[in-house]
Amino acid sequence: MQEKVARLGIVREKDMMYYVKDGAVWKVRRKQPGVPKGKPEKVADGGFEMDNNYIYFLDKAGDAARAKRAVGGQKRKKPAKKAKKPAKKAKKPAKKAKKQAKKRRR
Repeated sequence: MQEKVARLGIVREKDMMYYVKDGAVWKVRRKQPGVPKGKPEKVADGGFEMDNNYIYFLDKAGDAARAKRAVGGQKRKKPAKKAKKPAKKAKKPAKKAKKQAKKRRR
């Protein structure tokens, strides 16, 4: 699960995305059509060192938290085996082809 790394109590603003980088919390305006790209702004310095085995994020209480990184992703279920379809029979030659073959023989 998650564990709190730093108690910051940040109040979130609408249309802003928050992320943790180098032990500090940053915010940037979310991408929207017709709006120019915003510049990141430092919100708070968490004062902690980051470990690559964890992902860091801002939780609902506005505190910096981390969770164990899922290396390799989740295991997938094996697909169900498909039932074999019966083999199709070879098509019989058309009647015209038979008649033409008989004419050639004569």
